[in-house]
Amino acid sequence: MQFQKKVVAVLSWGLVVAWMALIFFLSAQHGEKSAGLSGGITEWVNEVVEQVAPDAEFKMDEISFFVRKNAHFFAYMLLAILTLNAVRRSGERGWLSMGVAFVISVLYAISDEVHQLFVPGRSGQVSDVLLDSTGALVGIALYAIISRGLGGKHKAKNERSN
Repeated sequence: MQFQKKVVAVLSWGLVVAWMALIFFLSAQHGEKSAGLSGGITEWVNEVVEQVAPDAEFKMDEISFFVRKNAHFFAYMLLAILTLNAVRRSGERGWLSMGVAFVISVLYAISDEVHQLFVPGRSGQVSDVLLDSTGALVGIALYAIISRGLGGKHKAKNERSN
């Protein structure tokens, strides 16, 4: 049983590192390539919006801005969820586990923006670190709410079986 817990902890940290590697890879793309990826997603979002609300008028640059900023938010929301899970699987609980996950996520966001300073066509922005940090905070809150809800059901089920 103890061995299984260690394996789960290692795999959880592996997911954190893999997600960080994906963020790093996407941040290392030159500005033109990154804009192309955002542009493809923007076109897809525009097509969906046209299907749902054909009379709505949106500017592509507004949709592109929305897509890029949401990508930051959701990438770091998921990073924080994965990190909090790994911290908890490693044995830490409570507020400290949430603090550790938040600090790791924010430090990675800062390092990511510094990294982008050295990528042609990209720039590091404090506003992106704030957006990333907000995503991390929301991810931690979601994890805490969901795990509390699941934990409460699990406890109630165990109490009934006694």
